[in-house]
Amino acid sequence: MSELEAELRKAVRGEVGFDVTSRALTTMDASNYRRVPLGVVAPHDADDVAAVLEVCRDHMVPVVARGGGTSIAGQATGTGIVLDFTRHMNGLVSLDPDTRTAVVQPGLVLDRLQEAAAPHGLRFGPDPSTHSRCTLGGMIGNNSCGSHSVAWGTTADSVRELDVVSGRGERLRLGQDWAGAPQGLREAVDGELARLRTGFPELPRRISGYALDALLPENGADVARSFCGSEGTLGIVTEAVVRLVEAPRARALAVLGYGDEGAAAEAAAGLLPYGPLTVEGMAADLVPSTELLPRGGAWLFVETGGETEAEARARAEAIVRAADVVGSTVVTDPGGQRALWRIREDASGTATRMPDGSEAWPGWEDCAVPPLRLGAYLRDFRALLTAHGLRGTPYGHFGDGCIHVRIDFDLLTEPGVAAFRRFSEELAEVVVAHGGSLSGEHGDGQARAELLPKMYGHDMVRLFERAKGVWDPDDLLNPGMLVRPAPLDANLRFSVLPRGPVDVAFGYPADGGDFSAAVRRCVGVAKCRTTSAAGPAVMCPSFRATGEEEHSTRGRARLLHEMLAGELVTDGWRSTEVRDALDLCLACKGCRSDCPVEVDMATYKAEFLHHHYEGRRRPAAHHSMGRLPQWLRLVARTRTAPLVNALAAVPPFAWAAKRLGGIAPERDIPRLAARTFSRWWERREKAPVGTGGDLVLLWPDTFTEHLSPSVGQAAVRVLEAAGLRVALPPTVPWRTPSGGGEGVTVAMDPVSLLRGRERVCCGLTYVSTGQLDRARAVLRRTLDLMEPVLGTAAPVVVLEPSCAAALRSDLPELLHDDPRARRLADRVLTFAEALERHAPDWTPPRVERPVVGQTHCHQHAVLGDAPDRRLREAAGLAGELSGGCCGLAGNFGFEKGHYEVSVACAEEQVLPAVRGAGEGAVVLADGFSCRTQLEQLAGVRGRHLAEVLAEGLGASG
Repeated sequence: MSELEAELRKAVRGEVGFDVTSRALTTMDASNYRRVPLGVVAPHDADDVAAVLEVCRDHMVPVVARGGGTSIAGQATGTGIVLDFTRHMNGLVSLDPDTRTAVVQPGLVLDRLQEAAAPHGLRFGPDPSTHSRCTLGGMIGNNSCGSHSVAWGTTADSVRELDVVSGRGERLRLGQDWAGAPQGLREAVDGELARLRTGFPELPRRISGYALDALLPENGADVARSFCGSEGTLGIVTEAVVRLVEAPRARALAVLGYGDEGAAAEAAAGLLPYGPLTVEGMAADLVPSTELLPRGGAWLFVETGGETEAEARARAEAIVRAADVVGSTVVTDPGGQRALWRIREDASGTATRMPDGSEAWPGWEDCAVPPLRLGAYLRDFRALLTAHGLRGTPYGHFGDGCIHVRIDFDLLTEPGVAAFRRFSEELAEVVVAHGGSLSGEHGDGQARAELLPKMYGHDMVRLFERAKGVWDPDDLLNPGMLVRPAPLDANLRFSVLPRGPVDVAFGYPADGGDFSAAVRRCVGVAKCRTTSAAGPAVMCPSFRATGEEEHSTRGRARLLHEMLAGELVTDGWRSTEVRDALDLCLACKGCRSDCPVEVDMATYKAEFLHHHYEGRRRPAAHHSMGRLPQWLRLVARTRTAPLVNALAAVPPFAWAAKRLGGIAPERDIPRLAARTFSRWWERREKAPVGTGGDLVLLWPDTFTEHLSPSVGQAAVRVLEAAGLRVALPPTVPWRTPSGGGEGVTVAMDPVSLLRGRERVCCGLTYVSTGQLDRARAVLRRTLDLMEPVLGTAAPVVVLEPSCAAALRSDLPELLHDDPRARRLADRVLTFAEALERHAPDWTPPRVERPVVGQTHCHQHAVLGDAPDRRLREAAGLAGELSGGCCGLAGNFGFEKGHYEVSVACAEEQVLPAVRGAGEGAVVLADGFSCRTQLEQLAGVRGRHLAEVLAEGLGASG
């Protein structure tokens, strides 16, 4: 391997990676399969591609081309050299609106092409649900389709010419009339014209096998079209000329409700004469919430276009009138349409979990039959599932007869894998009996290529082998795919994972306590690789900042998978590769909500750090910021906040403190409050307290207590103005809440008299730095303090979103053996939730000002912000808050080495939004980290919603 690596480094200008991380990141795509490559090359240009092929041919090492790595049949994995086109060969070379063509490189992400074409009223027709990260090269390799194929066809329909390097290093320009055909291809075809004219099923989504029928004279002898869908087995695309289509000026989306998926499938073909842009289907099993959908148990998403909104709507309404539905809705608002489409696009991830939480897998993801046969095929498909004791929920491109489904195969045991093979063989026969194609979108890969003789017969498959031999006589390019295939039950990615339980700290309740199952959640659809955060989305800020796969949620999950496998990453929890990949994880928790399968990388990171540093020296930042509550309580007890602030303002002292604490030198140390929130409360407690309203406990989190007591003071004022009685949690175990309340009479713990007063703590800083033993101790002490509260009906109001999220999610998952943890988590409310639930008749002051700012990423991911939106609206605070992450993320942005990424995250959404705010706009930022980032990077003071409402109440009486 060292000789191969040396020759590649000498031959190419692009990066060559034979290190563990580079290889681990490319062992899998979005399929069930796993292969370990020798190395990864990111070529700069076509010369690099040719050079890689020459070196690999000399060493007889296979080559696999890879785009976004979202293939579902295993064709983007290999044991030799993986070519990664996303790093350099990812450009839009040119776009000609007059000829409606674009010249693209293979690593260009589809959405970037769409963005460039949109100002000209154009677009690329095919649009897979992975459009935000799939590449044009991958789409050509798989002949991808997407939801608009009923209007604009497949990728092959949109390809004009291709620049290709063949297996023997020939540089060919493929087109019509045999343009670019390698020597021997025409002769092979001319001798098989009858077979090519009769051997391919007639249907819109026939992707399986090689498209040799495109070489027939009546089809223009189109070598470029024939190359599409060859899955990197014939040549490597280095550039493509693609056709663009005119985009409708306006669109409408009709969502048609049916009783079940069978009824929806039967209806789909009948809608095609109305010229829809899409006819997509899905059933209720895949929909987390039907709030936006009309009545029904299954739905068709039918999009129409027009020159005006009225024209598009009229076409949609005509379809509604023609359809026999149980419910319908027509949406013309672009935001409403995006929200509905998001439900459909997330299905590829959502489908990996059955309603009971059990796992489901691809493998029979995209069979296609003639649209008129779809209903009958689905009935036979369902019957076969039942006969094998399997479950799966079909969805997909009903108008094209193409069905996606994830099935709950047991791919972890030998009997389960054997059953997977039997089912696959029988389903292939059902598909062929209906005149269908084993693949209708994602290609054959390893998942289906073995079964191609059932669809085409052995003679046609032998012709495929001859064509492969003409293009790639050395079988250098992606061997084991399409011809001479690897068995469909070999190289399964689950076979390398440990069979026994992994000793972990968190409970992983959604995964049955199995850390391996948690890591398996990542199926590789790579929504985390989206290069821009759309709307309120957060995931994955570190990937958007660096563009590196290892800093995506998927990349980190892959490394954790390889850590558990122990083949590539051999040092387990001590792995430096995993540690380095997780280092730039902001623990924003965005993946917990934005990932379709709810991968929770923040928790996995905490788990890893816990084991990685067990019995070892931790980074300085873990002591300085991980133990922040301890240090701040010490300062409060000694009343030395003014001294600490004074020293922090002296550059030499600040430099020394930051160096010792592992803090980024670019950061300013936040000022501590001269008087903590609790001290203010104790003085104020003597004032009369309102009676009659519900009792709420206001949580004095570390940040409110020591750094922003004004937030706590404002919250008290607003909550009391709303008629609520406010108390603070106990500071001695077995004692009533501070501030009066429910009249609970309990004994005081005598031992606590020796310890003095204690404070509740959510353990956030310990969790984020992986100090889980300490976090558990802190949280158990907190539960002891909260014991009397848990026996009352009082909710716990938490002002800091990250602390509220920690109590609601981390607490019960970390102390899964303590029933008190769930009881406390269930009563945690945000400030807005408390007002909405416990003071529903209260009317907030009308502030009547525009707002900008950012929804806290933990609030977005764990808590939800609907009550906050309603409260802002009621107060006359107009405007939408941005998504993304502020980039400070607790300790992350303060740690040495993270400053640049932290700033890049902030520059994505929140800083531009704040800089562009009009005069008089309120900058809302409920999180202390967000406010600190705004202050240090933009010189702007962000405010908690409680502060804005308190100010609106007017001067205190």
